[in-house]
Amino acid sequence: MTIKLYIPQDTTALSLDADRIAQRFEEQIQQRVSDRMTLPGDADIEVVRNGSRGMFWLEPLVEIDTPQGRVGYGCVTLDDVDTLLEEGILAGEYGHRLCVGLVEELDYFKRQQRLIFARAGLDDPLSLTAYRRQAGFDGLAAALAQTPQQLVDAVKASGLRGRGGAAFPTGIKWQTVLDAESTVQPAQKYIVCNADEGDSGTFADRLVMEADPYMLIEGMIIAGLAVGANQGYIYLRQEYPEAYRILSEAINRAQGEGILGDNILGSGRAFHLQLRLGAGAYICGEETSLLESLEGKRALVRAKPPLPAIVGLFGQPTVVNNVLTLATIPYIFAHGAQAYADYGMGRSRGSLPFQLAGNIKRGGVVELAFGASLDELLFDFGGGSASGLTLRTVQVGGPLGAYMPRQQWSTVLDYEAFAEVGAVLGHGGIVAFDETVDMAQQARFAMEFCVVESCGKCTPCRIGSTRGVEVIDKITVGNNPEYNWQLLDDLCDTLEAASLCAMGGMTPNPVRSAMQYYPADFTRSATTAVEDEQHA
Repeated sequence: MTIKLYIPQDTTALSLDADRIAQRFEEQIQQRVSDRMTLPGDADIEVVRNGSRGMFWLEPLVEIDTPQGRVGYGCVTLDDVDTLLEEGILAGEYGHRLCVGLVEELDYFKRQQRLIFARAGLDDPLSLTAYRRQAGFDGLAAALAQTPQQLVDAVKASGLRGRGGAAFPTGIKWQTVLDAESTVQPAQKYIVCNADEGDSGTFADRLVMEADPYMLIEGMIIAGLAVGANQGYIYLRQEYPEAYRILSEAINRAQGEGILGDNILGSGRAFHLQLRLGAGAYICGEETSLLESLEGKRALVRAKPPLPAIVGLFGQPTVVNNVLTLATIPYIFAHGAQAYADYGMGRSRGSLPFQLAGNIKRGGVVELAFGASLDELLFDFGGGSASGLTLRTVQVGGPLGAYMPRQQWSTVLDYEAFAEVGAVLGHGGIVAFDETVDMAQQARFAMEFCVVESCGKCTPCRIGSTRGVEVIDKITVGNNPEYNWQLLDDLCDTLEAASLCAMGGMTPNPVRSAMQYYPADFTRSATTAVEDEQHA
């Protein structure tokens, strides 16, 4: 009999010493074998480096197989390894202070609707055997039996919308690429995965790539079959070295098994995949800037039209989808478009992995069908603030998302519902702030972020954000505040209406929400500045 001990290898766990913890377990287990100490049932012990379950508040989460299921031990440190072994972790004795019980019975985990992250944390993410055992490549097998138009129609029927932020219907984008004519011979189309996950408080893309990389590969192959593309690229954020390592090995293994290459699973169909590191700039998350970078050029935003679906990578029709979008595709084809569409509400179908970060007690990935509320996420899952102070605001949708005050936290998690209150769901990142936050400084940070990350191509974004920082500074020191308040509002109008892309166009979101719901913070900052000057 083999007992498996699971220790995650994702970035979060590694930052908390997971490698040394795994090494210590292996050394201590080997020592017990050498000392002829009895192991339970004379079993062999296998240490498996799995992916994370996404419950980052419990990392490193060490799990062990038992007849009842997998029992977890949360927040394990190097010093805990010896006591865990001494108190019978291998023998199924669960009295240790770090024991959290059966992992899949935890309320945080059990209340989710895990469609995309169903496999995350279950096994070694690089094991093709484990992936196949857990219904991996079932979607690809089904897709290989369908025509490109049938594949596109299934994605349309599922209601899947892009998970990168814009929420554009995925099936319509794929239809455009399928119908578009290549301008070269032989005809060439591309699938590009935008894995340049740069929004603050987001990590779901990283978790997909580190915990279930074959799911992303499978989704990209199906996308290629649907639109007639035989070449794919993953444009990966360079700050994700573990994702790069795992994805690189996963691609190599998939090629070796005939899953990628000239003869996908013996079908005679071809799809090749390359992994490219990004340029280290937030603007590379914008699809046209990403394509410029992928072509080896400076990452400047392209004017649209033409759309990348018609004139994309190297001038050819290109699907550009986010990691979560492509990772959803295998579920749709393994279970059926209707099975996916049965989740969610209104035009927001399926699920979205929400990412809880910031001043929150239980941070991590929470995958839910559209329709829950911010309140539920922040308190039922997140447990309120980590500081114990009252939560004051949350920013949803990354650094270009609006700050949402307490009265908006009953808003259901749905693209249209958020749009009605002037907010965006974006990539599902949620960053919480307690009552100590200075919202005038958060507004300033939004403008400053745009200054740093703008590609510089258009004047409203490049110059407007710089002027925005200056105007907010004038307001917060009491320099003609009424005039500058109006000037800031006018400046936001210009950025919103005249910027070439969403970088400048959405920067007003956090600024205006801070102005609308927390105006006193700007006055308080000005009062403090005056008092400091008088004191000096």
